[in-house]
Amino acid sequence: MTEPRPLALVTGASSGIGFELARQFAEAGFDLIVNAEDPTIDTAAAKLRSSGTAVSGFQADLRSATGVEALWAAVEATGRPLAAAALNAGVGQGGAFVEVPVERDLEIIELNVTSTVRLAKLVLRDMAARDEGRLLITSSIASTMPGPYQAIYNASKSFVQSFAEALAAELRDTGVTVTSLMPGPTDTDFFDRAELEDTKLGAGPKDDPAQVAEQGFQALMAGKDKVVAGSLLTKAQAAGNAVLPDRLKAAGHAKLAEPGSAE
Repeated sequence: MTEPRPLALVTGASSGIGFELARQFAEAGFDLIVNAEDPTIDTAAAKLRSSGTAVSGFQADLRSATGVEALWAAVEATGRPLAAAALNAGVGQGGAFVEVPVERDLEIIELNVTSTVRLAKLVLRDMAARDEGRLLITSSIASTMPGPYQAIYNASKSFVQSFAEALAAELRDTGVTVTSLMPGPTDTDFFDRAELEDTKLGAGPKDDPAQVAEQGFQALMAGKDKVVAGSLLTKAQAAGNAVLPDRLKAAGHAKLAEPGSAE
């Protein structure tokens, strides 16, 4: 009899950091349930199937409680415990706060904040009952600064970062670990979807999502509370943000994220 392969859940896994996180799990011997809101998740699942890895793609919009419950039902239907989960789904939106429709603001909060809380509650209750498991939550170095022209996104990541660190502290003396992954600008479709391509931020240098995912996965498996992942430039920016006053950080972010600033 061979030992059963551990099972991992990855959200936001159709592309970018989420897909690369799923690849890390697959290469480390995990079976996978991968989720995204769009049907390309099935294509991503097919790409991840290799060397005996069983991958199930599950399409669900996590902005709604119904979507979260459906995904969790799919996890429970396997009859297997989750050894690990990576809550990576997230979106942003560029533009002046007074001009962005409030409905769009609330969609960001519903996905980045509310769905993370809903899923973390389900995942961690199950892991805590078994006193075993690893949870990765994708935050951002955006969590360390006010975000003019990305006000809701940065605020959502500040929530997520505080939330993840609080959970790590609560579970410190258990068999469950919580790790926050803090990437900087990364070469994904985030900037296109967030309408940031005409900004200095969108047009500037970006990290490789595979590098970000590898560093995040290593931190998760090592049980670290958090990791700033990506290039040395990203790590230097995070170090600077730790000492700069918020007013200066906000001013710098405004110059990078103001619409049309790439021209």
